[in-house]
Amino acid sequence: MKVLKFGGTSVGSPERIRNVADLILKSGRNIVVLSAMSGTTNTLVEISQYLLKHNVPGAQETLNALRRKYHEVIEQLFTRPDISMRVRETIERSFSFIAQLAQGEFTQAEEKEVLAQGELMSTVLLQAHFEERGVNCVIIPALDYMRTAQGGEPDMRYIASHLRRLIDLHPEAQVLLTQGYICRNAYGEIDNLRRGGSDYSASIIGAVLDLDEIQIWTDIDGMHTGDPRFVEHTRPVARLHFEEAAELAYFGAKILHPSCVLPAKLHNIPVRLLNTMQPDAPGTLIANFPPDGTIKAVAAKDNITAIKIKSGRMLLAYGFLHKVFETFDKYCTPIDMMATSEVGVSVTVDNTDHLTAIIDELKSFGTVTVDTDMVIICIVGDLEWHNTSNFQARAIQALGDIPVRMISYGGSNYNISMLIRAEDKIKALNLLNQNLFQ
Repeated sequence: MKVLKFGGTSVGSPERIRNVADLILKSGRNIVVLSAMSGTTNTLVEISQYLLKHNVPGAQETLNALRRKYHEVIEQLFTRPDISMRVRETIERSFSFIAQLAQGEFTQAEEKEVLAQGELMSTVLLQAHFEERGVNCVIIPALDYMRTAQGGEPDMRYIASHLRRLIDLHPEAQVLLTQGYICRNAYGEIDNLRRGGSDYSASIIGAVLDLDEIQIWTDIDGMHTGDPRFVEHTRPVARLHFEEAAELAYFGAKILHPSCVLPAKLHNIPVRLLNTMQPDAPGTLIANFPPDGTIKAVAAKDNITAIKIKSGRMLLAYGFLHKVFETFDKYCTPIDMMATSEVGVSVTVDNTDHLTAIIDELKSFGTVTVDTDMVIICIVGDLEWHNTSNFQARAIQALGDIPVRMISYGGSNYNISMLIRAEDKIKALNLLNQNLFQ
């Protein structure tokens, strides 16, 4: 058995819902994880923002627009009046629930309940479509088994026992359908696995059930050598090691959520990235492949801020680096890159929520300078330092005259990271693609 996850664009219209149903039926009896229809989660976030700001009319207007969209989908998707009416009533309960929340005190807890409605509605649509086609499809509610522990991490033992029990209740089902992204927290409240969490849901399910494969179906044929939105003539990467995929996901490859890789890696379950628009394309297979000494792909992480702390007096003093990192730890701000020299240390962050406070504290250790609007370019592959392919020189030479603010190499055998200005991003990505992959 496999787990198949379909993203929002894959179920973004009646036609695509039909296509996804065809793909599912061709794959045999599997577990299917569904995201909300494309645009739904963004709209639900917008509604929540209106309600948090006590702008009920704005929330109602946005909610009504979303309601009309779903009514149009229902009208186009179903031919049987009884099924169409039942689905319309079920979907309307979700909209009425959101409207009811608008009448009371709206907090972040209610916001999570609102955001959960997208996945709940998409599974209703697909299940009813299967029913109209005479296919036995049952919904395994994610809120009945997907739970996080007190630290926010998935409670794998709880998930495994409850999910197996729910599946065993439906031995006759041809399709086992469930929601991605949504869960309950340790206190039983509706929560979520953060944006992009449907990938994470699929990976958790694959891990706890020890399935044969985790398939992530999107609108692109696998992980590419570069970002096709900015780079010309990219191509899919046939195979990636788990570590390579994790680096690419963390540093900006949008096709895969960063959290998705870890459960699959720990349980050694292959992950396959596939394209619902080109289902026959081989896509990308992620597994525990042996080293091959090649560069696989390039990714970019935007909205980076570089911070340099210069102090000739304290840098070599005992405890200097500890104090610097302790400052970032205090404000729960992770560091992406780091470089040190005899007189200073430079770090990069992508979370600037506490930047002012961090800089104020760092000034007690030395002179602080800040560069904003930066981008991390991450070159990923099997990059052992003793490899004879000279990939370090190839990567740096490929950038030509583009200024590089920082280079980080050696922390991982799977990437070289270079910090450049945001304005040089597209040029840099295209130069790297031309010189490394063509």
